[in-house]
Formats: sequence, structure tokens, C-alpha cells
Amino acid sequence: MTLHYMLGIDTGGTYTDAALFSEKDGLIAKAKALTTRHDLSIGISGALENVLSASGLPADAIGLVSLSTTLATNALVEGQGGRAALVMIGFGPEDLRRDGLADALGSDPVIFLPGGHDVHGNETPLDMTALEAILPELAANVSSFAVAGYFAVRNPSHEIRVRDFIREKSHLPVTCSHELSSKLGGPKRALTTLLNARLVSMIDRLVGACEDHLKHRGIRAPLMVVRGDGALISAAEARLRPIETILSGPAASLVGARYLTGLEDAVVSDIGGTTTDVAVMENGRPRLDADGAVVGGYRTMVEAVAMRTYGLGGDSEVRFDDRGLAARIDLGPRRFVPLSLAAMLHGEAVIGTLERQLRSAHVGRHDGRFAVRTGVPDHLSAGLQPQEATLFARITDIPVALDQLLTVTQQKATLDRLVARGLVHICGLTPSDAMHVLGRQGQWNRQAADLGMQVAMRQRDGTGKPLAGLPEELALRIVERLTRQSAEAILSACLAEDGLGDIDPARSVLIDRALNRQTGIARFALSLDRPLIGLGASAPVYYPAIAEMLSAACAVPGAADVANAVGAVVGQVRSTVTVFVTSPEEGVFIVSGGGDNRRFAEEEAAMAEAEERASRTAHEHARASGAADVVVVLAREIDAPEVEGRRKLMEARIIATASGRPRVSASA
Repeated sequence: MTLHYMLGIDTGGTYTDAALFSEKDGLIAKAKALTTRHDLSIGISGALENVLSASGLPADAIGLVSLSTTLATNALVEGQGGRAALVMIGFGPEDLRRDGLADALGSDPVIFLPGGHDVHGNETPLDMTALEAILPELAANVSSFAVAGYFAVRNPSHEIRVRDFIREKSHLPVTCSHELSSKLGGPKRALTTLLNARLVSMIDRLVGACEDHLKHRGIRAPLMVVRGDGALISAAEARLRPIETILSGPAASLVGARYLTGLEDAVVSDIGGTTTDVAVMENGRPRLDADGAVVGGYRTMVEAVAMRTYGLGGDSEVRFDDRGLAARIDLGPRRFVPLSLAAMLHGEAVIGTLERQLRSAHVGRHDGRFAVRTGVPDHLSAGLQPQEATLFARITDIPVALDQLLTVTQQKATLDRLVARGLVHICGLTPSDAMHVLGRQGQWNRQAADLGMQVAMRQRDGTGKPLAGLPEELALRIVERLTRQSAEAILSACLAEDGLGDIDPARSVLIDRALNRQTGIARFALSLDRPLIGLGASAPVYYPAIAEMLSAACAVPGAADVANAVGAVVGQVRSTVTVFVTSPEEGVFIVSGGGDNRRFAEEEAAMAEAEERASRTAHEHARASGAADVVVVLAREIDAPEVEGRRKLMEARIIATASGRPRVSASA
């Protein structure tokens, strides 16, 4: 009998998960390994070998491999990514003030070139003189380029010319805006392209690491990657458009949640090491965000699940605010390497330092924190300022205590910039450490967690008293804070879905009274109208309390720890292509998108060309992404108002959606 075995892999900020399926028996085995950011292949190979060992299957029995990841999401939430140069064609400096583009650009370089097109695809001549002059300098200081042209979705020729020139001269990756979206809105499309360029090297390393190990193990199965809307694309497509993998992990978790629980209507919350991702599921399908995914505070043009991502997870930074009489605990949004994990990896370098700090007569502002290199390739550190390069040279693969690394106050900001570039990790106290102190988790080094908690306890509140009397007391307060912030994040997502996004649960007095079950003549209560599905490795220890706070039924499936990997192999390939028809003057109809622009004298002839072009292109994309038995569905959206009693075509959008299950290699 011929069986199809399918392997799902999810590479998260802390763990890499693997789940093995067959069409006959469903989930066969699951396994985990630590994500190794300096060399992703180590974590991937570890998870793969563990799941094969658990299943007893040979490697060559696998007929399909599908990969999901939260690395792109985490990078944008934490403000990380490679340095990219933005080339804007036909735009001016004033356009940087729109859609958050200037904030996203930060200190990365931008070049403005004359050129671009109008809404009907007619060009303004392109002048690349400025780019030719500065390209040698840029190529030595950035890891990729982003190119955005005015109305490039109607005519991409200028973007293509600039892309080809940069590739020929620099041999660096180049992303064009027309390759990512067919929607109008130049600055937002430029923002999306910039973020894509920053992620290219990260996703390329991830896909390459996975491909290398599959080849090494003799697995010749197709490799797919989960997109942010839950659909699958080929690994080659993911390398070109890594921005489409933002919310890949969360989207896969939603597909996995539906498969594992059988629930049609639910609130799904997935807690990882770095983020908590919340979405609403109705009739067995996640809601999609029509306006584009929001990640790290930026609204992109990437179609994705209506997922709200919060910088809150088991490895979130623990911050103490001692400005009031009672010290306040806040978590996130930055991810730290937990002290318990750092000690498991580096032993005495962490434990010995914590013991030294405990013996000190004075409490230092940087006690309990370390810096360590992430291990990314050397070329990604290009473009560092002198003070950044000097500090970076003092940080090694072994954690160095911040109280010894930072000798002047200004170096703290320099270190933060190295962290934002993804070059350095900070190790420090996290909720995962608190769970180790309380005995609810035990996979890492509990001694380091205990020492880290004792170091933190030495800080004092506004009354001059220590933060806690016992490590367990402070650990419990940290876990309680995670429960409360998680409940607020879930409520924030649900209120936004209900059209009440202006209500901030963290600031609402009424919501505070309801969550605290505060008594009074007027009592306030709230609850969810559907179950709360908790996903993630730590979901069983966190979500029962979170669901209780929200007065919701709690569903934590047995494979909650690998829900993303499960979802990665039960999705479909889907490709959507939009072709436009516009009429600049009476009797002239222009078809743009999916090929060169064409002019027609009859509207229906233009519509027929647009439908054929959209259908063919979507089918080709789906096949290129590995789909078998492709089905294409066409839709028309037409804007044609009555003007002085006559119909005037403004714009028609012909949308073709091609879908199908990925091809699976058969094995005996």
C-alpha cells in the first residue's frame, strides 16, 4: 500500500517543533529541539531526528515537508533585521512621513530617483544618475535593497530596471514593491518592501538550513513554507518574498487549532517565547485582515490572518518600576534569553556571575543581565558605527555580564542598537525563570533561575523595602503579571474584532474591576462568548488561569506544543492574482497587471483579456508553488459610477484565486 507521510516543522524564537503525519493515521509523532539562531540547521536537524526516532520511520518515507516560522514576526516585533537601502522612484522626501515609513526606515539609507508612472501606466523618464554614484558605497554597508516606484503596480518597468542594475553591480538581494502587492498606496507598499528586504537574509538562512539537512538525510520531498494567511508556498517563493511569512507561525497555529480541537468558533491564543498571538476563528476559518497585517506597530500590505501580535511570552523581559510606593512589574516587549536557559548552555559563566552579584554589598542597575552574540554571519554586521563596532568586539559567544561590559551610561543605547540589529541577545530574568523557581517547568537550569530571582529581589520599592522576601513570592508575582497581561491582550484583540478597538483593557477602570472580581454596589463582569484555545509549549501552565480570569471555557489540546507544526502540513497552496482594467478616456480601455499593459477599444474585450490573464497567472503561480489539481475561481470588482446619465468605468479588478493541496511524493 502507498502511504503519504508528511512532516511539519515550526521554527520559533526558542524551540523548533516537528510533527509527523500520515493521511491514514493523522498525527504519528511529535518532537522538539532548541532553536539555534547562530546555525538554524542544528535546531531543525535536532527536531527532525527526534521526531523520526519517536515514529520509527525511515527518513526516505517522508513525501512532503512544510515549514512555518515565527522568526520574521519576532524580528519585526523586536525591531530587528538586516540593514537595507530603500530606492524610491518618483517619490519625494515628504512621502516618508506617510504610513510610518520614516519610523520604519530609521537610520537606513534612502535614495530618491526621478521616474515612475501614472495610474494608467504612462511613464515619467527614469534617471538613475544618483543611484549610479552612490551604489558602490551602499553595497558595502547594507545587506539588501528595497525598490518602490510610483504606480509600479500599473507598470513595473522602472522597478525592474533599477532591480537589474543593482543586482548586476552589487550582487545583493533586491525586493521590488510590485512583486509583493497589487494594491495602490505607494508609501505603504514601500514600507512593506523595506521590511521584506530586511528579512531576506533571515528567511534565506532558515530555508537553506532546512534544505541542507533534508538533502543530507536523503529526503527528496518538496519543501513548502506557510504564508501569513495560512496558505502554503514553495520554499523558492518564500525566499523571494519573506515578508509573506510574517504571521506564518500564528497562521499555522490556527489551522492546527482547528484540526486538533475540532472547534468551529473560538478565540485562539498562542504563547511563545517572544510573542502572544491572538485571533478569532468562526465557522472553522480564521478571519483575514483586509487592510493588511499589523506587526511591530507597522501596517503592511501583506494579506494575513486577522492576528494581533503582542510582545509578551515566556521569555519576555521582566521590568520593575519602582517609582511608586509598590513596585510594578511589566513584561516585554523584548525577548530575553532566560537565565535558566543561558546557564544550561554556558554554565559557570552565568551562575558564577550571579553568585558574585549576590555577594556584592551594593545593588547594580545591570545586575542579573548578560550580553551574548547571536552568531549571525559576519556580513550582517556591516555598517556599524565606530562605537557600535567597539562594543560589539567586546561581546563574544560566551555571556558577558552587563555590569562589566557597560562602563559608561551612553553604552546602554549602543547595546540596544546592536540588539535591534539582531547581532546580540540580552540574557536576563523572564517568566520562564519564574516557572522554574515555582517548579512548574524544569527543562533548563533551576539554580540560575533561583539566583536570578534572588538578585532581582534585592531591588527596593518606593518605601525602601525589598521587592520580595522569598524567591517564590517574586516568581508568583511575575506569573500573575503574565496572566493579567495575557488576559488584557486577548481582550484587546476581541474588543477590536467587535469594533471597540478604542477601549484599552490596560487602562479601563471598569475592565480592571471586572477582572479583579471587585465587589461593590455596582458589580462588573465580563466573559468571552466562545472557548479560549491555548496553544504553545507553556499553554498548559498559563492558560487555565487566563481562561478563568476571562470567564471562558479553556481548551488546551494535547499537541498544543506543536500546533504550528501540525498546521503546517494540513494547509493548501493558494495564489491570488489581480489584473486591472481602467479607462483614461472614452473608448480606450487599458489592461494592466500579469504582463505588459495592453489597450482595447471595447470594454468586454479588455475584461476577457483580464480574466484570461489573471486566471493563467494564478494557475501558474499555484503550480510553481507546488500545488496539484489546481482549481481557479474568478471574481470581478467594478467601480463604474453614473456620470450625467452615462456609465463611466473608473476601475475594474479581476481577481483570480487558484488553490490545491501540495504535491506529495509517494513512498511504500
